[in-house]
Amino acid sequence: MENRQEFWPDGIQGAVSLTFDDGHETHIQNAIPTLDRHGLKGTFYINPGRGANWESLLPEWKKASVDGHEMGNHTCDHPCSCNFRFHDDYCLEKLSLDDIADTIDRATTAMDEAFPEQKGNRSYCYPCYQSHVGSGSNRQSYVPVVAQRFKVGRGGGERANNPDLIDLSYVWSWAVEDVSGQKLIDYVEKAVEQGQWAIICMHGIGGGHLAISTEALAEACDHLARHRDRIWTDTAIGVTDYIIDRRSELRIQAP
Repeated sequence: MENRQEFWPDGIQGAVSLTFDDGHETHIQNAIPTLDRHGLKGTFYINPGRGANWESLLPEWKKASVDGHEMGNHTCDHPCSCNFRFHDDYCLEKLSLDDIADTIDRATTAMDEAFPEQKGNRSYCYPCYQSHVGSGSNRQSYVPVVAQRFKVGRGGGERANNPDLIDLSYVWSWAVEDVSGQKLIDYVEKAVEQGQWAIICMHGIGGGHLAISTEALAEACDHLARHRDRIWTDTAIGVTDYIIDRRSELRIQAP
């Protein structure tokens, strides 16, 4: 499509999804209240059963889901490359496609029980943005495993997404750390100017690892709320559902 702004609903120039990884306590303390004050919805990628705080935080995640925030699948075990040294044995180069399918499916089972209002309609997030298992000549993509189970999988990549071109099984997101609210706004505005879908990946909010300040998030949310007439802010699955329907309506076949 030559003019991608025609892809979006009337008056909307582009879309943005605010996504938050790893089920941080700071998401409940700082991110969700900030979004709620501005009337915005976010996507929170959580790992059912992982971490000492899972059970204590679950009631808060349930409330956020009922309130319209998306709870996305981030696997139960968060497997990343062995190079991180997070775990000596359970790491991507030593895993198989069956192993990946298992940790994804266990998360889905837990989430279907915890968040029935989602009716199974949620996005996936690749831990550490990585989408492979094995190494060397045995290395292979597990994107097909995700594509069989989800409408969309969120990976990494600093550019925004062309809605008529991006492979929804691995959409790109900008991972931010210690950036200002103005930088978040600048990124969104550049994407919207081009009629694209900007996905921002955040971890800690006002604390925790790879954090940005609560003030930076609030500044960005204030901008999005004031310009909601031209910038559509929604969950990853919400934008994806629209893209799928719009592609069908316009008979767009993505590569």
